[in-house]
Amino acid sequence: MHECSEESVGRWISLLNRYSSNYMSEQLKEYNIGAGQYQFLAALYQNEGLSQDDLACLLKMDKGTTARAICKLEESGYIERKTFSVNKRVKKIYLTEKAHTFEPILKSILMSWTQILTKNLTCEEQRMALQLLSKMAKNSESHFEKES
Repeated sequence: MHECSEESVGRWISLLNRYSSNYMSEQLKEYNIGAGQYQFLAALYQNEGLSQDDLACLLKMDKGTTARAICKLEESGYIERKTFSVNKRVKKIYLTEKAHTFEPILKSILMSWTQILTKNLTCEEQRMALQLLSKMAKNSESHFEKES
């Protein structure tokens, strides 16, 4: 790989990640949801009824992080685990009424963060940023798949 710039892409991604985490923590505090938990809710809005392992795989999270997030969301009343009828050891995760009520709020918070990030960017710049970030994520994923 040749260097096109002296600036570090990783540094900027890290900075954006910290700002994102701070923003989400601030916005979600009153709902008793941490910055590391909202992704699990967002995934469940699209894929309700997944097992904990399936959710970890979908979000590319380790099992420990997933277990802690799921426990916290369950304690806060956003999800419930139900035993799968065929295999009693497998528990599926379902959203509660509280979670369904919270869905438009979470979507609004996420949209607000997107608007902050994309302020003063043209549609073309936004599209290009998404393409580049997607490509970088795929590069990262393939790197870690090779190691395992």
